[in-house]
Amino acid sequence: MNERIKNKLALLPDQPGCYLMKDKNGTIIYVGKAKILKNRVRSYFTGSHNTKTERLVSEIEDFEYIVTESNIEALLLEINLIKKNDPKYNIMLKDDKTYPFIKITNEDYPRLLITRKVLKDKALYFGPYPDVGAANETKKLLDRLFPLRKCKTLPKEVCLYYHMGQCLAPCIFDIPTVRYRVMVNEIKQFLNGGHTKIQEQLEVKMAQAAENMEFEKAAEYRDQIKSIETVMTKQKMTNADLVDRDVFGYSTDKGWMCVQVFFIRQGKVIERDVSMFPFYNDAEEDFLTYLGQFYQENEHFIPKEVLIPDDIDQASVEALLDTKVLQPQRGEKKKLVTLASKNARVALNEKFNLIERSEARTIGAVDKLGDAMNIPAPIRIEAFDNSNIMGTDPVAAMVVFIDGKPAKKEYRKYKIKTVKGPDDYASMREVIYRRYSRVLKEDLPFPDLIVIDGGKGQVDAAKEVLDNQLGLDIPIAGLAKDDKHKTSELLFGADLSVVPLERNSQEFFLLQRIQDEVHRFAITFHRQLRSKNSFASKLDAIDGLGPKRKKLLLKEFKSLKKIQAASIEELKMIGLPQKVAENVYQKLHED
Repeated sequence: MNERIKNKLALLPDQPGCYLMKDKNGTIIYVGKAKILKNRVRSYFTGSHNTKTERLVSEIEDFEYIVTESNIEALLLEINLIKKNDPKYNIMLKDDKTYPFIKITNEDYPRLLITRKVLKDKALYFGPYPDVGAANETKKLLDRLFPLRKCKTLPKEVCLYYHMGQCLAPCIFDIPTVRYRVMVNEIKQFLNGGHTKIQEQLEVKMAQAAENMEFEKAAEYRDQIKSIETVMTKQKMTNADLVDRDVFGYSTDKGWMCVQVFFIRQGKVIERDVSMFPFYNDAEEDFLTYLGQFYQENEHFIPKEVLIPDDIDQASVEALLDTKVLQPQRGEKKKLVTLASKNARVALNEKFNLIERSEARTIGAVDKLGDAMNIPAPIRIEAFDNSNIMGTDPVAAMVVFIDGKPAKKEYRKYKIKTVKGPDDYASMREVIYRRYSRVLKEDLPFPDLIVIDGGKGQVDAAKEVLDNQLGLDIPIAGLAKDDKHKTSELLFGADLSVVPLERNSQEFFLLQRIQDEVHRFAITFHRQLRSKNSFASKLDAIDGLGPKRKKLLLKEFKSLKKIQAASIEELKMIGLPQKVAENVYQKLHED
């Protein structure tokens, strides 16, 4: 604990509020709330903690706090601060899933759609359906039963849906709007549990068609009845009141929390949602944070009722949600909450071994790698590799691993601009300068470790740029390969000596994954560039073929091989003049 933290701890107030933990770069890494700030924040720096909390505390170099009037106000502020700052230790509390709804549009000739956004457009929405397949199956069934309009813009002639009996073709025929209102009411009835009535009507129609010896029509009615049975029997009836409600339960163990949500729509459990994440405060308080993010940040549909366990502060949930919040003490609703909590406990127990194994491969490997290199745990690792063939189309690539896992959104590709010929060292100098001058300019996060796919020469080239040109002090290591092109040694330190690592250790496997990934990324980019340049060079010398026509060829035929296989007539069909088409054909068939 540094002197600044010691001084701030002595000044903490005994009031509710939020606190923001910062790392050595001043980046907010965790946001929490507390009923009494003094007690909560001090607890991080006293006593023993589990591994995850120790990891968080080891990175804290400073903190700030905001005093609020009440604990509920602190809860609301915490959710907003997490959304704004995106702290890495809060990230696992987030859920970016959005579920589909079935929508009936508010139009003269309404349409039936699948959508993930609920808008204030006077349309009818049914759902959400956590199982996307179930939503699509239900829509397909409704399309067969009710011939609503399918086209977004009315065409000038009937389409295939009309001939399939799935549209009344209002584009051509004058269909009374009252007929559509009847169908919309039947769909509402169907989705609100009235499918049995429609099923009975279809059975009558099937019998009538069979009696009239219209066997194809009877078979179609039979298939529709089976489809209704298949789709609707997948859902289990739990209540007869047809109220939409979400049921929450949770369980905790070893610093992890699992939350289960049962989605009940029109009295049926249609699906459940399972979320598992580490927590750092009291379980009840982090559950409230999760609940707020679940609805507010991710814009989940808020039902008429939300059921929660009885150890959660009901007033706080009511402040978060504009709906009825219940803590049932007996009866069917109590059984649902108990069942959700039981499922959470089972899921936590079943997945714990997998989580621990995954941690050993990622976070655990990062910690051990730091110990072996005698540096702080390299949470963010940036790795570089060059790729060229005899100096042609030289490129480089960077991959990023955070907590031992690839962060693919942060990968970067580089075309080498200043180097001519096969010069790996100069290429590495250029890429390292471009990357970290930009990091400085745009205030991007610095890596805890830079890994160069190469030996002493490449590492020295990178060090020269960091030390002499940019004035940066970032640990940098090299990954050497053996004669079979496999990861062999980690080189580190002033003299680039070999870091002793067991070949079957998780930290060595982590380095292998990093080296394989950066090499794959660089090679793929190089092949793409070579393919593009090869295509361009073949077509460059053809008379009458400028950039626009080359682009047209690539768009239509996708590859040089397919252009070569095309006839002069096929080349003319995409818009090339006769003479240019002949030139292209002759040039590509010279050999």
